[in-house]
Amino acid sequence: MVRLTIDKYLDTHGITRYELAKRTEVKFQTIDRYYKNNIVRYDSYILDRICKALDCKLSDIIEYVED
Repeated sequence: MVRLTIDKYLDTHGITRYELAKRTEVKFQTIDRYYKNNIVRYDSYILDRICKALDCKLSDIIEYVED
């Protein structure tokens, strides 16, 4: 199973969901769903914006966990 770890990344770096929404220019509600891992289909555009805004790699905010 693929799991987002944006919550851990933001908490570790002291960044709020609101700040991330401002940096990415993505609606707060969308960022909140990614933060809470309530996404069924991952949007590569959104993930790209998040990585650019956080200056991180995709592997920093997503992980694979075996069922």
